[in-house]
Amino acid sequence: MTTTSVIPADLVPGIDTEARKVVALRQTRLLLAAPIAIALVATLITATMSGPADPKGQPATGAATIGVYVGMLAVFVVSALLGIASTGGEYRHKTMALTVLFAPDRDRLVTAKYVAVAAYAFALAVAAELVSLGVLLIAARGKFELGWRLFEVLGAGLLVAMCWAVIGAGIGLLLRTFSGAVWLLLGWAFVLEPLMWVVAKGFGAGWMAALLPVSATVAGVSAGSFDEAEVFAPTPAALVILLLWTAAVGAAGWWDLRNRDL
Repeated sequence: MTTTSVIPADLVPGIDTEARKVVALRQTRLLLAAPIAIALVATLITATMSGPADPKGQPATGAATIGVYVGMLAVFVVSALLGIASTGGEYRHKTMALTVLFAPDRDRLVTAKYVAVAAYAFALAVAAELVSLGVLLIAARGKFELGWRLFEVLGAGLLVAMCWAVIGAGIGLLLRTFSGAVWLLLGWAFVLEPLMWVVAKGFGAGWMAALLPVSATVAGVSAGSFDEAEVFAPTPAALVILLLWTAAVGAAGWWDLRNRDL
């Protein structure tokens, strides 16, 4: 009897190698634990301090679930940092040339890096969300609805985490530096893009801000909480926008490694 693997057999050794690199450093292992701890503490705080669920309140899943979103934010940031570390970190430690020497097929190398960091991001998101959900079930009974809307948020969070891992890896390949890629990503996500939302909305062009990656992230995991906000696209469209950003940045990083000298 034969079995068919989802992943081509010739990619498995490369993915295994890249996966081992991610957890080789103690700092990285501590980084992976951080979102789970944040999800636990944040959800516990909001679950115990919030009142009964308000159907007209924000977020749509109830105030008790705000900690879930805080935990997911931590997951997204760490996923992007893992992606940057897997590629920009190679240039930082001057090991990319050695990596390419032992894995001369650069197409497979990039694919292995993307798959490895996306898998870690997925596992990290699952762990953080399960912790948050467990806290909600214990400490927030009657304060939130365990229904489709919450599961929509959790499912979208898994996809978004993988997207940001690949985006981070693509940025690391493009910039060929770790610290520069980290500052660019954090500066864009928490300073530049929010400023662009304000400017775009001021000029009556909020729809343009809805096409940006952080806006798509917020809208993608909000389960319709911000439907009236001009700078956020509807949830399904937002996830498609983020996937397009992921494909574009990932392809640009792949092209850079494939065509530029190391």
